[in-house]
Amino acid sequence: MTRIALIGSPNAGKTSVFNKLTGLNSKTGNYPGITVSHTEGHVTPTVILEDLPGTYSLDPISPDEKVVTDVLAGQLDGIPSPQALLIVVDSTTLHRSLNLVAQALSLGLPSAVVLTMTDELEKLGGDLDLTALSQGLGVPVVGVVGNRKKGFAELRALVENPTGWPVPVVAPPAEPGPERESWTHSMLTLAHYVAPQENVTTSKVDKVLLHPVFGTLFFFLIMFLFFQVIFTVAAPFQGWIEDFFGWLGELSAAHISNPLLSSFVNTALIGGVGGVLVFVPQILLLFLLISLMENVGYMSRAAYLMDRVMASAGLEGRAFVALLSSVACAVPGIMATRTMPSSKDRIATIMAAPLMTCSARLPVYLLLVGMLVDPGQRVGPFSVQGIALFGLYVLGGASAMFAAWAFKRTSLKSTLLPFYMEMPPYRIPTGKTVLSDMWKSTSMFLRKVGRIILVATIVIWALMNIPPQQQTIDEQHMDETQAVQYTIDHSAAATVGKAVEPVFSPLGFDWRITIGLIGSLAAREVFVATMGQTAAAADPDNPTDALEKMTFTEGPHEGEKVFTTPTIVALLVFFAYALQCMSTVGAIRSETNSWKWPIIALVYMLVLAWVLAFIARWATIGIMAI
Repeated sequence: MTRIALIGSPNAGKTSVFNKLTGLNSKTGNYPGITVSHTEGHVTPTVILEDLPGTYSLDPISPDEKVVTDVLAGQLDGIPSPQALLIVVDSTTLHRSLNLVAQALSLGLPSAVVLTMTDELEKLGGDLDLTALSQGLGVPVVGVVGNRKKGFAELRALVENPTGWPVPVVAPPAEPGPERESWTHSMLTLAHYVAPQENVTTSKVDKVLLHPVFGTLFFFLIMFLFFQVIFTVAAPFQGWIEDFFGWLGELSAAHISNPLLSSFVNTALIGGVGGVLVFVPQILLLFLLISLMENVGYMSRAAYLMDRVMASAGLEGRAFVALLSSVACAVPGIMATRTMPSSKDRIATIMAAPLMTCSARLPVYLLLVGMLVDPGQRVGPFSVQGIALFGLYVLGGASAMFAAWAFKRTSLKSTLLPFYMEMPPYRIPTGKTVLSDMWKSTSMFLRKVGRIILVATIVIWALMNIPPQQQTIDEQHMDETQAVQYTIDHSAAATVGKAVEPVFSPLGFDWRITIGLIGSLAAREVFVATMGQTAAAADPDNPTDALEKMTFTEGPHEGEKVFTTPTIVALLVFFAYALQCMSTVGAIRSETNSWKWPIIALVYMLVLAWVLAFIARWATIGIMAI
């Protein structure tokens, strides 16, 4: 068994090479920092390829770069040291990448070099002689073009037989200095390397997109328009899915005679899980935008643009990449902080990342905003629902910035390090790449629905049907809907919810909302599933209307609507700030190697969520009274 370590600088196309050689589907993108951990796959049954994080040097300054040196030295637990190196180099930056090549070849392992983006080098007026470069380095050199699969047949044949790779006879200087510079110059001369000319189009576009004023306005305009699209484009698809689940409900009601089984299918599966799946079109659109930003080359520019903003919070631009990644999910966002050299900056970013509005919050926001704002309400051509959703995302970003600022000025004080990030060229991504990224992220959401959310929904359904109330139901001659509602109101779930209700009653939440909040600790989407169950139990034919008309069943507010405007606003604020994701807690524990920071995150976010939700509720009541 031969292990080949795949190394290269960030955004050199390393993971694309890995995917094509192994047949796997690791995440790729047109910005640095995609790979932050070790991944491996088989090229043949006897050849393993290890995709390591991108690095400019084998002198690590950040956790992800240390992974590279630890793997190469055989110091990573459970991972044997590699027997060969496959060094991936962006041909358009060969003059800068030879530094890493020199360090890699000096390790004395059988090696080969892959030059990517050779088509872009030619397009920009550059040139090089692969054969001459191979002779100079003393190792095989193969040129490839990822999106056209050019050169991959030759590369595969090479990688399938690494035992034939040579060890450099004369190792280049391992340490930086005049000798290394002289060696680099000689290699470039030997290869007849002509550096690419500046891309005029890229320069012109960057003058606008990187402008401190116009670039910032463009960024927010793009985000604003996107959330308009979420409601306008996704609405018909959401309606079709709702109609489909409505048809399923009618079908199950007509063919399932057993009351308990009927309740399980209609409330737990159709009302609960189906209530989450209706938001898949919006989830797809969210991941489509993120994929486009990454593959076009805009992500790095957004990080550069926000460097000044991040500096005001005591962080550098790399933190923005981590925070923006958290819009999809906080877990990979937290993992992306491995590219940050400063441990205190990393922890400050980790503590702020869960405040970014992630995809798990999106179904909750869509449900609540849909009840708060009339779908037809507009300001000029713009949907008010879209404006509200955009405002919630801005709130998440501003809150994350403030949290980072607070941590950096208290327990995590440190000097701000200089920020550098290579700007990738703008690229028109292939439809296959964008759709693949979008589906990969959406399928993760669907797997989450099929595992965590389904299990949590079944548990909550069971609690809502224990203990059985059949004797009382028979004695009072209740119809099916009354029987289901009576069972829920006197269930174990009601007992738990009513016990915790006093904590949340100042926010206007009843025991059913409280049960939803408890369930959302497993995953935020469970709140939507729980509300879907209670609504389906009250009115299987019109669960949305049932949810909006749901009333308090006892206490001083008996008979009053539960989902009033102040309560919905309080719920939105609570979900914006509360840490209701055990996967995120686990990621914080893993990345900080301590229980201290996840406990701090849980406590400060829950307290902040309760206090701000209380303020928001009573501020809304005050405004409505004017």
